[in-house]
Amino acid sequence: MSESHTARLESALAGRYRIEKKLGEGGMASVYLAEDVKHERRVALKILRPELAAVLGAERFLAEIKTTANLQHPHILPLFDSGEADGFLYYVMPYIDGESLREKLDRERQLGVDDAVRIARDVADALDYAHRNDIIHRDIKPANVLLHDGRPVVADFGIALAISAAGGGRMTETGLSLGTPHYMSPEMLAGQPPHTGPSAQNILVRILTETPRPLTELRHTVPSNVAAVVTKAIEKLPADRFESARELIDALEDPSFTYVPTAPETRATLSAPATPATSGPASGLPKWVTAATGVVALAVGYGLAALIGPAPAPEPSVEFTLRADTSHVMVSPCCGHAIAVSPQGDRIVYLAAGSDRVVRLYQRPLGQRQATAIPGTEGGRYPFFSPDGEWVGFFDTRSGVTMKKVRFDGAAPLAVTTIPAPHRGASWGDVGQFYFAH
Repeated sequence: MSESHTARLESALAGRYRIEKKLGEGGMASVYLAEDVKHERRVALKILRPELAAVLGAERFLAEIKTTANLQHPHILPLFDSGEADGFLYYVMPYIDGESLREKLDRERQLGVDDAVRIARDVADALDYAHRNDIIHRDIKPANVLLHDGRPVVADFGIALAISAAGGGRMTETGLSLGTPHYMSPEMLAGQPPHTGPSAQNILVRILTETPRPLTELRHTVPSNVAAVVTKAIEKLPADRFESARELIDALEDPSFTYVPTAPETRATLSAPATPATSGPASGLPKWVTAATGVVALAVGYGLAALIGPAPAPEPSVEFTLRADTSHVMVSPCCGHAIAVSPQGDRIVYLAAGSDRVVRLYQRPLGQRQATAIPGTEGGRYPFFSPDGEWVGFFDTRSGVTMKKVRFDGAAPLAVTTIPAPHRGASWGDVGQFYFAH
């Protein structure tokens, strides 16, 4: 935020909050240390990014954020206030005069086993309470776990969800990404992430195809039940993880808890037999709950710092195979890609010809076994995802070459632009631009 914006903000909040200094800036908001004039207390004042505020609108955002104001839990940082002032959307939380778990890990790299388990249990308890109240966090990471007198307090609870709900379909059109794009969590024991690589794409492939090293190989002092919790909660399929944060807590507190996964294979295959796909519940909560338990397990297990002990041997190459169901035949264009993987690693889109011999796009969530055709994508080529994974772009070659985008809710595709031929595919920038080669 520029100096002129800061001066305008100070003027807009005069009489309510007195800004002392800027503390930092994240993907969704700028954070200021401020004084609550009425109550004479220091607070963390968070101002939504201007482009985000413009998309949301004050009325919808403030209506959505009310749901998080009623959370009352010892490990959830409460919401003091929210509002709009001279075009600025803001929300206010207590100022914690301490450090975040991210800062602690950056300094210490690893934590003691007892401390790590205690912090993970407290964070899971906060998640369990929120889930039972139908509220999810959506952005659990070390920077959002604050340490107050050594006890963890989860900040920004539900803010990303409120922003997403307020923005609706318009959020995907801004190119803004809500939450943390990579699978980040408050890791504390291993001293290394479960998957590493030179790029986000490389890490994504490894997440999809590789099994992490057992935690006890990295640190032999980790209790067997804690290692088993981590193994179960980071399983690739949500159905194989804990059903709830409460189950994860119970396992952490049970010294006899064990979990023996199926022996991993060197070759990872994503198969799609021709069986009917089952639809999940209308509410996204169960999927978010299982994802949250995985986050907390990683909180117990893995770290983002340097490796423990000697550097590992070079990792073997991994062969990745996709098998389409027998109702259609995968095809490939002559000069470009025929398959795309979402940035979140949870969905694939590819070209295939059905029984009518028409080439169209098919999509398949990786937690399901069958792909389905995307309506309106006949003649589509070169699929590519939006940064948030909610849209897929493609080229319609039936009449000229038109770049289009489509959601996965059955709505008709939208035309983006007409481009010259020949073309070689495209990508979706993180601020709403499209890049293509021809």
